[in-house]
Parts: sequence; C-alpha cells; structure tokens
Amino acid sequence: MVEFGVLGSVAAWDEGGEPIALKGPRHRAVLARLLVARRRVVPVPRLVEDLWGQDPPADAVGTVRTFVAALRRALEPERPRRAPSRLLVTDGPGYALRAEPAHVDAWRFEQTLAAASDLPPARAVPRLTEALELWRGPAYADFAEEPWARAERSRLAGLRLTAVERRAEAQLARGAAADAAAELDAHVAEHPWREDGWQLLALALYRSGRQADALSVLRRARQLLREHLGVEPGPRLNRTEQDILRHADHLAPGPSDTAAQVWAEASASYESMVPPRARTRLESTATLMRDLAVTGGGGLEAARRHRAAAVAAAEQLGDPELTARVIGVYDVPAVWTRSDDPAQADLLVGAAERTLRLLPSDAHEAARVRLLATVAVESRGTLPAGTRALQAARQAVAGARRLDDADLLVFALNGLFMQTFERAGLAARRDGIGAEITELAARHGLFTYEVLGRLIRLQACCAAADFTAADGHAAAADALAARHELPLVTVFTTWYRALRTAATEPAHLGESAYREAAKSLAGAGMPGLEQGLLPLALLCLRLHHGLPVTADPSADWGPYEPWVRPLLLLAEGRDQDAVRLLADVPAPPGDLLYEALWSLLARAAIQVGDRALMRRARSALEPARGELAGAASGLLTAGPVAGHLDALAAAFALHTS
Repeated sequence: MVEFGVLGSVAAWDEGGEPIALKGPRHRAVLARLLVARRRVVPVPRLVEDLWGQDPPADAVGTVRTFVAALRRALEPERPRRAPSRLLVTDGPGYALRAEPAHVDAWRFEQTLAAASDLPPARAVPRLTEALELWRGPAYADFAEEPWARAERSRLAGLRLTAVERRAEAQLARGAAADAAAELDAHVAEHPWREDGWQLLALALYRSGRQADALSVLRRARQLLREHLGVEPGPRLNRTEQDILRHADHLAPGPSDTAAQVWAEASASYESMVPPRARTRLESTATLMRDLAVTGGGGLEAARRHRAAAVAAAEQLGDPELTARVIGVYDVPAVWTRSDDPAQADLLVGAAERTLRLLPSDAHEAARVRLLATVAVESRGTLPAGTRALQAARQAVAGARRLDDADLLVFALNGLFMQTFERAGLAARRDGIGAEITELAARHGLFTYEVLGRLIRLQACCAAADFTAADGHAAAADALAARHELPLVTVFTTWYRALRTAATEPAHLGESAYREAAKSLAGAGMPGLEQGLLPLALLCLRLHHGLPVTADPSADWGPYEPWVRPLLLLAEGRDQDAVRLLADVPAPPGDLLYEALWSLLARAAIQVGDRALMRRARSALEPARGELAGAASGLLTAGPVAGHLDALAAAFALHTS
C-alpha cells in the first residue's frame, strides 16, 4: 500500500500516510527512473547510463543493485529476508516497479482526467479539481535536468494544462463563468501560447457581463502570439471575437439550460456530500424512484427495479421506521388493476406487512397509513371482499381522514379504488372515489393524483356509456399530462378514444382505432397492461358487433387466455376440448376486465349448453346490467352487459323448453 508521488518532488508514503525515507539522491533517481517507465522493465545498463551518463564508475552495476536493495527495504520493511519483492521486482535484465495505477499520483491524475471527459459538467468540475490538487509542483521537480525525465515531464505538464482548460469549460457549462475567469486569467499569464486558454477566458468574461474585457483579452492574445511566436491567432480565436461583437446567441447559455445545470450541480453536491452508505441515500432513492415512475416506459421499469432493491436494503438494516419511510414514500398513482410484476408486488406487500408488525407502538401514525395503503395498492383488485387487502384499504382511508392529511388520503383512496372489484357493477362507487381524489388533488396541487382521479372517473363514465362526460375527463387528463410532463397518461386516453370509436362506430373503424392505440404501448413499461390487450380488444369488438369469433393462431393472449381459449376452440369446431376447459375454468379476477371476461365465458357456456356455468355468469353479470361489459377499463368493451344477460336468459329458456 505504498503511495508514490511524482507531481512535484519524487516521494513515497507508507500506508499510514507517513513519508518514507528514500536515502540519497541516487536512490531517489533509481525510483524516479522506474516510475517514468510505468511498470515496464528498465535494464541495468540503461539505469547505469541514466544515472552517470557516459562516465560511470567501475562498480556502477553493483552500486545500482545496492540502491535497489536499499529501496526494497524502505518500501517493504515487513518483507521477510530472502523473500522476493512484490513491488520492486527483478525481471530479466533489469528492474521494474509494479505499483498499482491508483498508488501513483501521476497515473491517478491521468485516469481521473480521462474519466471526467464522460461526466456532466457539474460532476466533471469536482473530479478535475481533485485531479489538479494532486500536483505539488512541476512533475519530477528534482530531476528537471535529467534527459530521461524530460519527455515524461513535458507530457504530464501538457496534461495538466488540458485539465485546467477542461475544468474551465465545465465551469462555463454549469454557469460558473466568474470562477472560470479568475482561474483562466492566471493560466494564460503563465502559459501565453495556449490559444484555448485565451478563448475560454474571453468567453468567461463575456458571460460574466464583461464584454469590453473579453475583447481586450482577445487583442492581448493576438499581440502576444505575434510578438513572441510570430504567428497569427487561429480561427477559433478570430471566430470568438466576431461572435462577441455580434452577441451571438450560442455564447450565452439559454434559459432551457438552467434546469439541467441546477440538477447537475445539486446531484453532484449530493453525491460528494452524502456518505455512500448513509440511510438518507435509501430514502432519497425511493423518492427519486417515485418521480422516475411517471416519466415514461424506461423510467417506470427502472423505478420498479430500484424501488424493490431499496426496500430490500432498508429491511437488511433492521430499522423498521426507515423501512416504513422507504416503502411509503413511493406513493405513485395506480389506475391499472393488473400488476406489471406480480412477484415483485408480492414481495412489496410482504415487506409492508412485516414492517407494520415491527413498527414500535409509538411510531408515527402516518407511516402506518402509508404501509396499509401500499398493501392495498400493490395487492391490486384481484382479491375478494373481506380479505386483508380490502381491510388494509379501509384502515388506510380511515387513518388518513383522522390525520386530515390530503397527500395521505389520496394515496389511501387509490388503494381503496384497487379493492372495489369484489363484484360487478361497482363503477358508480369507483366514480365517487375518483371524484374525491380529483377534488382533493386539485385543491392541494397534487397533479399526479388529479390525473388519477380523472382517469378513474373516465373509466366509470365509460362503464355507464356516458362518453360525453368521459371526453371531458380525458381532455382534462391530457392537459395535466402536457403541463406536468406525464407521458404515460396519453396511453390511457388514446385507448379510451379507441374504445369510444369501437362502441359507437362500425366495427372496421373500431379495429383500426384499436390497432393504432396498440402502438402507444410499445416501450410504455406496463407489461400488465400490454400483454394480450390488443387481441382481447379485437375479440370483444367482434362480440359487441355480433360478428363471428375468429382465431388468430399467432396472437399472444397473455394473462387472458384461460377465459378466451374456450371461445377460440369453439370457433375451430373443437367443442369437446372447449367443454373440458370450461369445466375447470376459474372465475375471472376481480379487476377492471371482470365483466368483459365473464361475458366471454357466458358466450362459451351458451354455445356448449353448460347450464351451471351459465348460472354463474348470470349471477356475476347481473349487478352490472346497466353497464358496458369491459368498458370500466376505459380500454375496450364487449358490448352492453344487458345483451349478454338476455342471451343467457334466452339460452335458459331454450334448454327449459
């Protein structure tokens, strides 16, 4: 763990940071010569020549070996006698210093400089500053006259000047023009031949509101280049002067850059100031994932992945109150009742339940409410009445009302919405929940929940075939999405308009609308919504318009296949296979497509004369007699529920007679 320094006088420090005594100048020269070689072997004859030139002493080779032995003792004092050195090694005809790149300041400087080129300005500035602070003076300062050090000294000096100018560029990009100007002024005074330095200084002065000084600097640069080097300024300097004279727009960062600069600077400060293992970082990660989830497909997928990791990390720390905050802060509105990742949802529900049990009795009530709401939302609408998820939803709403906390209440109401699918025909109840969410969110500036409330009401209006009201909610949701940059909202409003077309226009127009809407799902990051939706919508469209069912052998029915397959088999004339499937088909899950899937089963049961299944379908669908089957999803419809009930009644009458 020896550290070596060459950015200044050649030095070495032990693991504790204490200087290592390197004996005399010849010992230091051997070490410096090996460092210049950058881990490569330097033959002994070359070392002799570099140390003594053309007139070495008679015992020069033995003396070099003595120097090496002394250096080994100094650098590896704990090494047993006769054990080979692992740092200053003998290799063939010479020696090599096998120091790690991170343990030599010059090598570390180069690595940092290279890495900074890929960083945003706000992160590049501290990294470049860190690199420049490694310099204690000119490289290999105590061997400035040695020919073997000259090329390396020159190369490193050039890299240092590049680092100074890159840092100035990054400072300008992040809006710190005054800081850049102060440093560049000293830079060009010491290195007047650096045209890039002059150009950056002029730009920094201009952006600091000092146009006259910027032009003066460019004139001074021109004069120095002519007098000392006998050259004219390059095109970059000339172009900068012309741009300053005409106030070119690109010289000043536009307003659109401001937000990016603020974000970059704040995130860089956070990165440098908050310790990597700080618990604060876990909470911040969860908060960031909440915001990321509404940015679009890639963001939503990343948010789910990182959120689960943050929750798992919080649980490992064994602090239930921290875990409660990490779980509960992710109050992202949810309108679709089929989970995008059921396994992950189960893990989150499990973590929330465990944390509820571990919370101390005097824990903040709001933390409990958030955990209960999380259980309700993540459980979705797939569980029957009386289950833990519905109980959690009701407890969360009651707790949020007691606390009179609007943020908590809209989250809890979201969970209650997810649990209002214990039977068909509950669109009106969900509309009431949506109305309360919309009103609360609008009053308290909770725009993502205002969108949620609008979408819930849109779904309820579709179920009631009130497309005029649904149009109003869709337009309001679109306006909020545009104002607050919520791209996923348009997926739902686009599908709503396809549903409206399918319900009110000829079948071929509905099919075109659905196929166009399906394009919005690509990359949306919502597999629970995407899988099987288009073929299901097209099948329901055919039922709605009384068209024969056709089976597309290439269609991916996703999670809907158990309730679709019997109808497809019947369309292929495989009646017995359909009968066998229907004998074991499970009841559709309690979610937004509950009525639609029961309608499919009802039609299949009618065709095979399965009276038991027909009775189950009639019992399930009767509460929704006045609704459009499936339209509560806001995405598709299989036509009026009353039509399917009438078909069931006619089939019963036929079999009775």
